[in-house]
Amino acid sequence: MRKLIATACLGFCIVFLAQGTAHAQQVDVFFGANTVTAPGASAASGSTNYFPQSLTGGFYPTLGGDVLFFHHMGVGGEVSWRGSRNFYGGLASQPFRPIFYDFNAVFEPPITRHVQLDLEAGVGAESVRFYQSTYSCNYYTGFCSNYFSSNHFLGHFSAGIKFYVWGNVFVRPQVGVYLINNNYEFSSARATQMGISIGYTLGHH
Repeated sequence: MRKLIATACLGFCIVFLAQGTAHAQQVDVFFGANTVTAPGASAASGSTNYFPQSLTGGFYPTLGGDVLFFHHMGVGGEVSWRGSRNFYGGLASQPFRPIFYDFNAVFEPPITRHVQLDLEAGVGAESVRFYQSTYSCNYYTGFCSNYFSSNHFLGHFSAGIKFYVWGNVFVRPQVGVYLINNNYEFSSARATQMGISIGYTLGHH
């Protein structure tokens, strides 16, 4: 969890530093609440290359931000993690927690003065933490952890709408799709994230 918090803080620092860029058109920061749904083992997308465990379910907090530079286009990034651990295969002896990172090209054209479309496409990674009952430590760094991670490259696509409800404060419902490379621990290489975010825009919108 310390690594996750550090990553999120670093991301926010980058976004806030980007505000000082002379050509930045708009900077957004946001916090979201999401859930994930994915095909089960009986779905057509399942095969002998995948296990019966599905990614479906759970509450996923999300932190992120974006910077727009030119004609409502820019870059952004976010991190989402399952708020509670799940049990792999229903076994209490093997808890796990998925974490998603993605970095995107962003396009946010205005629909009206107080509404913006939010389209994103990019790449990232799925990091699945499998927790153990004992800690192991790195001899060189001194860092100790009670989990090991299985990491997979992914593609990310999402669409949402920003509603500016009060000044520069916005609410954004959003749907996104993760296409996960070789996601063999789960029943499918595709997962859909749905949720809502609240955020703040620095600059004009």
